[in-house]
Amino acid sequence: MKNRRLLIYSHDSFGLGHLRRCRALAHAMVDAYKGLSVLIMTGSPIIGRFDFKARVDFVRIPGVIKLHNGDYTSLALHIDLADTLALRESIILNTTKAFAPDIFLVDKEPLGLKGEVHSTLEMLKDTPTQTILGLRDVMDAPDLLTAEWHKKGIFGELERLYDELWVYGPRAMGNPLSSLPIHADTMDKMRYTGYLRREIPEVANTVDSTSPEQPYILVTPGGGGDGIEMTDWVLRAYESGAPLPWRALFVLGPFMPQAERQQFLNRAEVLPNVDMITFDAQLERLMANASAVVAMGGYNTFCEILSLDRPALILPRSFPRKEQLIRAQNAAALNLISLVDADGERSTAEMVDALQQLPLQSPPGVADKAEWLGGLDSVTERIGELFNQAPQ
Repeated sequence: MKNRRLLIYSHDSFGLGHLRRCRALAHAMVDAYKGLSVLIMTGSPIIGRFDFKARVDFVRIPGVIKLHNGDYTSLALHIDLADTLALRESIILNTTKAFAPDIFLVDKEPLGLKGEVHSTLEMLKDTPTQTILGLRDVMDAPDLLTAEWHKKGIFGELERLYDELWVYGPRAMGNPLSSLPIHADTMDKMRYTGYLRREIPEVANTVDSTSPEQPYILVTPGGGGDGIEMTDWVLRAYESGAPLPWRALFVLGPFMPQAERQQFLNRAEVLPNVDMITFDAQLERLMANASAVVAMGGYNTFCEILSLDRPALILPRSFPRKEQLIRAQNAAALNLISLVDADGERSTAEMVDALQQLPLQSPPGVADKAEWLGGLDSVTERIGELFNQAPQ
């Protein structure tokens, strides 16, 4: 493959999920195709804290952040949101023109944040570029997603502007667009890739923390921005003095607000069986060494749990999206994980009981099943078909 180009767009400025998914895809593609270059466009303010392989680079577009009321505001620039969005749209459009990708892969948001990718998709209609929308295994409850996509003007444009839809999950976890008013021809463009398998990095990142004394349970709220309640709930179980099977390693996440993060660190200091850090770019290594995992159950953490075959207790959020709850319910029904409803009382006794049950729980057991964790291979194969090129 000579001089082929893949451009990946990820709108998110908050959280780690989108960025880590795009990075995993980019690395798999350049490993498979020696003549391929991948460029990631992202609003993530911490993309520079991750290592990237040769022939993978990124363009950092100005960040925005979602407020609790659902509105957005500029992350760093002291300018109006409208000006920030106009700047983002211009960078996306002109980067795409200059990079001239063979494939334009959009992560999750069909028209981009506030429609910022719409003009780019329109421009690409008259070019040979293949346009592909990558979807999580679960997007949201159908009624909520239908209302959201109607408001954003996605229906009709989804059918018109995309050549293919890739679902980064197995059919067994359901259709993320079921019950939506989407034309059957568009559903025929959908491919189930399986989950995007995660591996332990070959080289340890020396700037990050070393694993604590084993055995331990890994407690991760992902990026941490919405993980305050979950972290407090699990930490209270350790503060209770009840007998728990393992010590705990909390990874709070880089987006947890500073005040709450400091409070958690202060509480953890006096607990002999609790270790706590803010961030580790190689969470896979920490998870692989853990006896079990407690998590909120976002897409990437779930991929890691399945890939590394760890028993897991999932405490999903159900607001503003029901994505985590639906994924956890589907996985629990398949006996892959255990689930405690985070919308309940969040009593300390309930968490103590759930943690005490974890040693009795089997790991998911799907790590060797291609239909479950063959996503990177499936995407690699499809990229080759589009390029009319076999992996090298």
